[in-house]
Formats: sequence, structure tokens, C-alpha cells
Amino acid sequence: MKSDLKPSRLSPRDILRVGAVGLRARRARVVLSALGIAIGIATMVAVVGLSESSRADLMAQLDRLGTNLLTAEASEDERGNPIKLPKSAVAMVERIGPVQHATASADIDARIRRSDVVPRERTAGVIAQAVRIDLLSTLGGEVDKGSWLNQAGERLPTTVLGSVAADRLGITRTGETIMMNETRVVVVGILKPIELVPTLDRVAMVGFPAAERYFGFDGHPTTIFERSTDASVEDVWAVLGRTISPGNGSGVKVSRPSDALAAKAATHEGLTTLMLGLGAVALLVGGVGVANTMVISVLERRQEIGLRRSLGATRSAIRLQFLTESLLLSGLGGATGALLGAAATYGFAQVQGWTAVVPLWSLAGGVAATLLIGVVAGLYPAIRASRLHPTVALNAT
Repeated sequence: MKSDLKPSRLSPRDILRVGAVGLRARRARVVLSALGIAIGIATMVAVVGLSESSRADLMAQLDRLGTNLLTAEASEDERGNPIKLPKSAVAMVERIGPVQHATASADIDARIRRSDVVPRERTAGVIAQAVRIDLLSTLGGEVDKGSWLNQAGERLPTTVLGSVAADRLGITRTGETIMMNETRVVVVGILKPIELVPTLDRVAMVGFPAAERYFGFDGHPTTIFERSTDASVEDVWAVLGRTISPGNGSGVKVSRPSDALAAKAATHEGLTTLMLGLGAVALLVGGVGVANTMVISVLERRQEIGLRRSLGATRSAIRLQFLTESLLLSGLGGATGALLGAAATYGFAQVQGWTAVVPLWSLAGGVAATLLIGVVAGLYPAIRASRLHPTVALNAT
């Protein structure tokens, strides 16, 4: 007599329910396996998020500071002798059509001490420079305490300290005095860090007239700062050296300070690739843990598999059950890892003062990667489980 009974088929809802029951029965093992996946995904999401957040902060700095600042410094001639820039260098640069602002600074021979009781040799790593009063506005710098040099102050023994210089000298407020050679100089201002020209953070600045009067400054600038329109930066770059030193343009080094920030942003790409590789290794280790968990699960549940097969479960139903368990396990780890990575990115960005950026593609890619790992890791155990003969499975001890 031919039987009309057909093998039972599970609905997608039943498959999910059966897979979830299998995971709940081994919670400790599931948590440890999911943790491996979560660490890998969290690492990848956090690396991408922090890299994007840092790059966004650098780009915001570039937008705020501008990329149209050029600096020109005196170099050496063919014999290795230092070249002096002409006293009229700023005026000559200002004649270049697209130039909007031009200013200068110059190194001066002055040893800086906290007070006259400190030996002259102990300079605290602070250097002295003469500056024009339009330097701060050209560079986009800001005063933290006190005030910047004015037309009266640039002729007097007064100084404005860079942020690092103030720390090294132990100056916390304006009105205090320091020694520059044997001249007592009053601190009238302390600057905030100057991001485009960080070397000025370690400088004690005095006006050009004061430098000539008190420190024997000869009036020749050593660095020219110039801002032009964004569209004309390259054109100005091409003629700046020859304009400053018509007879020896090659003896003038021209650079763009913003290139350092742009290079820093580009460096993050290489670092991101490296860290993503480490995250991928962690993810691979997590995938191996999922595969190991599923293989052990098949070995431990042979009698359950045999019983289900005896009650009419098809091989495809068994395969789907264990493949679903693997997907649920890896998906749990992936979702947890994505949340942890996003939280780490937001937390670190807040501490650094960045705008947190977590690309959606990194979250979606992380979850997709875990599902792929779930399929790969669960495929062999699922096939192995489906091939168990009911009689052999039921007799397993």
C-alpha cells in the first residue's frame, strides 16, 4: 500500500525558532563565539569611523585655516653661505597682483631667560624673533591672554609669547617680565597654538623697531608669509622666490604650511588599511570560533538529529536548521560589534573634540561580512548533520 504521507516542511518562522532554541541551549558557548565576531566587527567599524572622523577634523581645519598661505625662507647660496632676504621683501611681494596680505618675521640674537638670576646659557628652549604687527592677522592666529603687539608696543621692550614658550618659561599671565639678553622685557600677550605655523609656538616675539633698538637686529627678514586668492596660489608660488630675491630665486625656499595637514590626512588612509587588516584577522578568528561551535554542536546533538529525521525531517530541513543557527550566531556577534564600534567612535571623537563620523557602509559592510562568515562557517557542519543516518544518530552515545 502506497503511503500518502509527505515529509514535513518547516516554514521560515519555524526554522528561525528551531535555530534560536539551539543557541539558547548553549548560551555560554554562544556568547564566547559571538564575542570573537563582535571584536572583529567592532575593530573594523571603529577603525573606519575614527579614521573618517579624524580626516573630517583635518579637512575642517584646512577649511578654517585656508590653503592659500605660502611661506618663503632664506636658504643658502651655491657656496653654502646663508642668503639674506632684502629689507624690502614684503613690499616687493605685495606688488604681486593676487597677493592679499604679506608679512615677515626674522630671527634675532637674543638669549631668553625667566629672570636675571637664571644663567644666560639656560634658555628654556625658547627662541626670539622680530615680527611685524600684521603677522597675527595674516596667519589667522588668536591671542589667548593679553593682547597682540600694536604700533606703540612694537617699539618698546615688550613681547608676545607662543603657547609653548609661555609654558617653558612658566608665564601664566601677562604683565610678568622675562630677560632677553640683559634687557628686561614685559610679556603683553600669550598666543593660542598656531596650527599652520607651529614653530611660532616656541617663540618670544618682539616688534621690528624694538628688535633693531634693543637687540642689534639688522632689519633683514628670514621668513615671508603671504596670502593670495585660492585660485592663484600656484601662480604666486611660481614667482614668489624670484620676486623676493630677483638675482637668486633658487636661494629662497617656498612652501605651503597647509600641505602638512593634507599629508597628515593622506597618512590616515594607509593607517586605516593596516588597522582594517588587523580587524579582518580578528574577524577570521571569530569565524573559526563559529565553525568550531557548530561542529561541536552537531557532534553533541546527533541523537536529536536522528530523532528529527525519524519523525520526518528532511535533509534540507536539517541543513537549514544548523545553517540558521550559524547565521544567527554570527549575526548576533556582528550586530553587537557594529554597535560597540560605533559607540567607541563617538566616545573617542567626543574626547578629541572631533565631529563623529561613522559611515553607514562600514556598518552595513560589517553586518554583511558576519552573515557571509555565518554561511561559510555553518555550511560544513550543516551538511554533515544532514548526512547522518537516523539509525546511526539514534544509537550514538
